[in-house]
Amino acid sequence: MRWFGRKSADLAPLFLSLPGMDERNPFPTTHQAQLREVFLGNPVGQRAVRLVAGAVGSLKVYALEGEQKAADLIGRASLLEQVAASLLLHGNAYLQVVEALGVPAELFVLAADKVTPEPDERGWPRAYHYKVGRKTSRISRHDAIERVQLIHIKALNPLQDQLGLGCLEAASPAAAIHNRASRWNKALLDNAARPSGALSYEPADGAALSAAQFARLREEIDRQFCGSDNAGRPMLLEGGLKWQSLGLTPTDMDFVAIKEAAARDIALAFGIPPVLLGLPGDTAFANLREAGRSLYRQTVLPLAERIMSEVSEALKDWFGPLRLAIDTDAISELAEDRERLWQMVSQADFISADEKREMLGFAPLARPGH
Repeated sequence: MRWFGRKSADLAPLFLSLPGMDERNPFPTTHQAQLREVFLGNPVGQRAVRLVAGAVGSLKVYALEGEQKAADLIGRASLLEQVAASLLLHGNAYLQVVEALGVPAELFVLAADKVTPEPDERGWPRAYHYKVGRKTSRISRHDAIERVQLIHIKALNPLQDQLGLGCLEAASPAAAIHNRASRWNKALLDNAARPSGALSYEPADGAALSAAQFARLREEIDRQFCGSDNAGRPMLLEGGLKWQSLGLTPTDMDFVAIKEAAARDIALAFGIPPVLLGLPGDTAFANLREAGRSLYRQTVLPLAERIMSEVSEALKDWFGPLRLAIDTDAISELAEDRERLWQMVSQADFISADEKREMLGFAPLARPGH
């Protein structure tokens, strides 16, 4: 008997009936469906987003050039975290400039899935439509004197000029497999961690069960022997009934490996070393310290620098020449890299003290009379 094939077939309609899925593509296709699959319904995806966005939100921002007030606008932890999460999940982040007394007083993050660009005749966005419920507001990209009103930060998208591409598309197949394996394990545990078996009727005279007898037998089994609460209960069989136990092969029980592989794919999509998500068996990193350094070098800092670059360029219209930067000296995960740099610079006797200070991010020494 194809018991496991039958169960898989029974689960398929339930899985394919989720919003945003179709029979040709069993994985979520719409943004809302992917968001529910990867972030709302998957612990690995949610932890990955929170880990990266939280790390970006904890960074200290300062004005390398220009007014520090601009750095204070973007430096709020909740704002940076929201922008990073929006870029990871949606691929786009929209910051509306809230003006007060002729200067930006706040940067307000808009929900990315509620914003629609309005292109001009050349295809460049000249305004954005922000829809909340039944109300739609039109926000111009620039005001009357060409100052930016809405900052649009987008991730790389080779298929679209006006919108960025987030990580949900790449992570949703792995998240769907991970979630489905969890549902299978849950159903298996509800069934005493094994298939219940087969009950056959083999009377001596070869007669078959009547419809009423079959219905009564099935109702009795469902009530007294199915489910985790009835696990291990002995079964009392009448004449002609025979119980045949079924077992799971090691391949059928190997859902742990399936879930670990899916979890690694999710971590890969968001740029996180798997060991930071509690996944065992990873040999690419010697320890958590190395993994933490890799997370900042390869994921957190590039994402933060992209945000700083876009915001700096947009706020030049308000503050003049501006260059925002991240204070990497405050990141404990990079302390060893910083220590090696200081040692290397201090031992370089072929450069001057001012050149050494410049390499380390300090101003030149003050000279008498200057």
